[in-house]
Amino acid sequence: MDPKEEMVAVIREKYGLESPKVLSAMLEVPRHRFTPLKYQAFAYQDRPIPIGHGQTMSQPYTVAFMTHLLGLKGEEKVLEIGTGSGYQAAILARLAKQVYTIEIIKSLAQAAKKRLASLGFTNVHVKQGSGEFGWPEKAPFDAILITAGIDDKVPQALFSQLRKGGVLVAPIGPGYDKVMTKFIKTRNGKLKKQEYGIFHFVPFIKN
Repeated sequence: MDPKEEMVAVIREKYGLESPKVLSAMLEVPRHRFTPLKYQAFAYQDRPIPIGHGQTMSQPYTVAFMTHLLGLKGEEKVLEIGTGSGYQAAILARLAKQVYTIEIIKSLAQAAKKRLASLGFTNVHVKQGSGEFGWPEKAPFDAILITAGIDDKVPQALFSQLRKGGVLVAPIGPGYDKVMTKFIKTRNGKLKKQEYGIFHFVPFIKN
C-alpha cells in the first residue's frame, strides 16, 4: 500500500474520522516533502515530527481533524497561524480558495514559502511575523486555524478578523494538554464555542 494510503487508513480506522474531502487532500499532498531529511522514514506515520527551533509538524490525525472542523467548501479565504513546515497550509490549499499563513520564525517562514512554491501551491501566501496580530490587510477571513497551543485566550485581533458566520479552530488550555476548540462567529458578532478532545501542541510564540 502507498504510504499516504496507509496514513489515511489509520486516520479512518483508528480514529473513525470520515471526512472525504480532507482525506482526499491528504492523499494528494506529499508529506515527506515537508519533513526534514533525517525524519523522512517517519513522514507518513501517525506521529509529530520535529522541524527545528523547538517546533513540530503535527501528527497526521491532528492535521486531518483540525481541517475537518473548519468545514471548508472550496471558496473560502483562510488564515493559518503557525506555518511551520507548510504542510498544514498545503492541505488547506487543496480545500480553500486562498490561504494566508503567518510564521514567527524567519527561517521556517522562508523555507515553507520556497517549499510551497516549488510544489506549485500558488494560492498560499506566507508572511513572517507574529500571528497574534493576524493579517488585517487581508481580513476578513472565512476560517482561521491556529496550529500552536494557547494557554489562555485567543488574541482578540484574530476574532476581529473573522467574518460573521466564520469558524476559528485552536488548541486551548494550560500546560501541555490542550482542548481542541471551535468558535463560530454568529451573525450578531457573538462567539459560539464547541470543545473536542485533548491534543498536544508546542506553545504559541508571541513577540
